[in-house]
Amino acid sequence: MLSTCKPTSFPLARTFCRRAAFFSCSAASRNRAVYREDESDFEDPEEYRRRRKTEWKRRQGGQSFLDHLIINVRGGKGGDGCAAFHREKYVPYGPPSGGNGGRGGDVYILPTSSLTTLSSVAKRVRGEPGGNGQGNWQNGKNAPPLIIRVPVGTIVRELPRDDPRRAKDEWEAEEEALEGLDFAERRAKMRDKRWVHYPRASESNLDKDSFKEAEEAFLNQERERRITRRKRELTSPIYLDLDREEMLEEDPDAPLGLPRKENLGHLIASGGMGGLGNPHFLSQENRSPKFATRGHEGERITLSLELKLLADIGLVGFPNAGKSTLLRALTGGRARTTVAGYAFTTLNPVVGVVRVAEDGTFEGGLSPGMVHDETIVEEQYEKERMERGELATALTRNQANQLEANEKGYSAGHRFDLIERFRFTIADNPGLISKASENVGLGHSFLRSMERSLALVYVVDFSVPAPWDQLAVLRDELEQYQPGMSRKARMVIANKADLLGGDGSPESVAEAKEKLKKLEEFVAEMSEERQMDVIPISAKFSQNLQKVVGLMMKIVQEERGDSS
Repeated sequence: MLSTCKPTSFPLARTFCRRAAFFSCSAASRNRAVYREDESDFEDPEEYRRRRKTEWKRRQGGQSFLDHLIINVRGGKGGDGCAAFHREKYVPYGPPSGGNGGRGGDVYILPTSSLTTLSSVAKRVRGEPGGNGQGNWQNGKNAPPLIIRVPVGTIVRELPRDDPRRAKDEWEAEEEALEGLDFAERRAKMRDKRWVHYPRASESNLDKDSFKEAEEAFLNQERERRITRRKRELTSPIYLDLDREEMLEEDPDAPLGLPRKENLGHLIASGGMGGLGNPHFLSQENRSPKFATRGHEGERITLSLELKLLADIGLVGFPNAGKSTLLRALTGGRARTTVAGYAFTTLNPVVGVVRVAEDGTFEGGLSPGMVHDETIVEEQYEKERMERGELATALTRNQANQLEANEKGYSAGHRFDLIERFRFTIADNPGLISKASENVGLGHSFLRSMERSLALVYVVDFSVPAPWDQLAVLRDELEQYQPGMSRKARMVIANKADLLGGDGSPESVAEAKEKLKKLEEFVAEMSEERQMDVIPISAKFSQNLQKVVGLMMKIVQEERGDSS
């Protein structure tokens, strides 16, 4: 394509050639980057479809969820002061009238419950600069504050000076820019960064005693600010545990007509002060100061953001142990987890809400016949929607929703009509494997998300030959990641119990009972402070979940210190 595009005097033709060459190169790059496997490489088309879906999920998952981030924050630069003199009719030589510069924007951090990931936070955050001062005593405008919104459960840490990931502060950045210059060039650049001169007065100002005194005072103030910053970094570095959303309480006795206060959050980087106009340097010895100061640089700081999901109960288990299916069954399908027959289906943590009524029923128990399986969830659900769509063409949307609600046994608009007594949250974490504490597999990314849970629940695959081996690995990985973390475990759920003894023969039933007994004995030996219950269930068919919800509710009440 490039060889056919010859130079021409027509701009439109040249533009067309460039675009054609760009798209041809882009297409070639895209063809090299696509997934090379073809459907003919697989005997089973279903396996090919699942493989493609898995690859797509992995690419999407790495971008949609982020739980650890290093950000460089810089407060807004202050506006420059103005060196001006008042002029009007019959007043050819008026007094100094330069305004001060506006203050740079401060940077705040605010926990927000609507966010679930750090992917929306920019790695470089810059506050807005303040406005410059102008003549006729007009001060520059202060810049508005900048708010960084992060999910609830974020821990904010300031990186120390010896951390290689830390960016240079404003003084270190200036030293780097002046490196290699001689004394005269360094002083000239430093003065140019700090002072504003009246037109054609820069050279004469440098020889005046008033300017030298002002320069010395300015450098002393700058030195004091630098020492104060260093002391603050050593004695009280920034550390914030944003474990709850902060609500701003308004004073009911406040006067009417005042503007409503905004919840800004926590201040992490102050904006720079505005520069001083030339009236500030007016004195008996210097009646016409022809210089002003520039605005100060805003604070520069490097922060580490670490997201640890807040949930009452965290599910811990091997890949494909059925944690996502269990969460769907407990929440009545409201938790939009993905369930499938391959390992590492869950790539991002998901938090669901379990709602319990006065009589002990929970929302997921209202549909005992529902089967939580990938084929039912994806294929049959789409089929039902297509069949119902033919009927919905003659009905309004509300009537169609009411028809669907009547078929499933709940009222439209609200799937849980009983009086709610208690609710708690459950986090479905991606599966752990051996050496996850050494950052193998999904590693530390999701071990972090379990730290903030009030209690942990082990989920093991009861259909494997030795489910107790999974339990031992899970316990060891939690302990190696954080000593004492395994003590949060309060229950063991033996999922997929329907695969054992399902045929009803005496031999299979006896084998299942013997396996459950051996698992209970292993749990009894493993338990240190308190005995953990072992509950066999089938999350796929919603079997024995009532007992699980009752025990979980009791555990959450104990951990919260709530007797309700």
